[in-house]
Parts: sequence; structure tokens; C-alpha cells
Amino acid sequence: MSDVPQVPAADVPADAVVLDVREDDEWDAGHADGALHIPMSQVPQRLGELPEGELHVVCRAGGRSQRVAEWLQQNGYDVVNVEGGMGAWADAGRPMVSESGQEPFVR
Repeated sequence: MSDVPQVPAADVPADAVVLDVREDDEWDAGHADGALHIPMSQVPQRLGELPEGELHVVCRAGGRSQRVAEWLQQNGYDVVNVEGGMGAWADAGRPMVSESGQEPFVR
């Protein structure tokens, strides 16, 4: 069992640093406004891009983000997994943007 803290998408603080670990097409369709995008497979090579402090890790449904959060925690990072991922984020009415400028959606 993981000891990575979990938080419902609706309860992520507005000023939280959100790390989105989904693939490019998922990110392009819709993501949390202001989130940092590093696909799951690229996280180990891009650690230098992660800011100091607590990171709220998100994916589409919560599985990939859980694995990334566990790995980051084992490597000394302060992380929280966003329960339900971007699906729950959208359901909670949290702000989203898309790369196309069209109505954002969760892919």
C-alpha cells in the first residue's frame, strides 16, 4: 500500500503546482490552467524542470499519477496524487484550457 497522500480533484488548492503526466494528445485536448506537463515516460529525464515544494500529480484517472507520485516520493519529492485525475477535475468544474483554444475536454 502506498503512503503517497491523496486529494480529491475538487480540493486541490488554487495555488497548487500541478504536474500533468499524461501524453501530449491528452494534454492538448484539455489540462488544468497553469499545470506543468511532463509525460510519465519523461519524468526521470526531466527532474530538473520540477519546482521546489509540493507537487500535485495528475493523469486521466489517477493510476499513472499514482505510480509517478510513488516514484517521485521515493526520490525525495513532496507529492500528492490527485484522486480521479483530470476526469474528476473536469467533473468538479475546475478551470481547464486546451492547446487548440477550443473547448477543453479530458481525453
